[in-house]
Amino acid sequence: MADMPVAIVTGASSGIGLATARLLSEQGHHVVLAARSADPLTAAAATIDGPTTIIPTDVADLSQTRALISRVHAELGRLDVLINNAGYAPLLSIEQTDDATIEQAYRVNAIGPASLIAHAWPIFQSQNAGCIVNISTMGTDNPFPGFFAYAASKASVNLMTRSCAKEGAEHNIRAFAVAPGAVETPMLRGLFSEDQLPAEDCLSPEDVAEVVVACVAGEMDEKNGEVIWVSNL
Repeated sequence: MADMPVAIVTGASSGIGLATARLLSEQGHHVVLAARSADPLTAAAATIDGPTTIIPTDVADLSQTRALISRVHAELGRLDVLINNAGYAPLLSIEQTDDATIEQAYRVNAIGPASLIAHAWPIFQSQNAGCIVNISTMGTDNPFPGFFAYAASKASVNLMTRSCAKEGAEHNIRAFAVAPGAVETPMLRGLFSEDQLPAEDCLSPEDVAEVVVACVAGEMDEKNGEVIWVSNL
């Protein structure tokens, strides 16, 4: 088990996170599933055949992001992959967007991922290897009306990806941003009905997970440091 690569996936209880965790497990990773609530994580882990660790984590709380990285390294002895997938997507016009919404969007979508990367970085450097995949959104290129806070905060991880690839080159640390269009997830359905956005017009979580795991596996290293757009058209 100590020889197995270890991958953290945030927002792992459903959607893209769970699909990615399953596929990473199939590829031989010990997967650490992180999300805010323990019960959904337990249910998610039960659908994965390989070894998993469940660590309830609210990425908006920086004490919890630090604790997540520290615990994984202490208990599993290594960290090879960080998937920043957890997201918060309010659908509000600009005039409806209050300070609390702005703060939460940036904490979940930008500040939390930055903290996880910063705390994972010394581990990656010491191992002379690591891979970061940040889940972005096609909205960072063309934001849907109402995604003022969501798209702007998610755009942060696109630039983080570039920084990580540049600074990580000498340590064999790779970084990618995967930016899908609409994906059939519980988060999407909390915002749009099927009348507004039919399921057949959406990507599946597995579509996105395949791109994420291809990045981890080294199959897309020519895109290191870039945003990988995954269209649903």
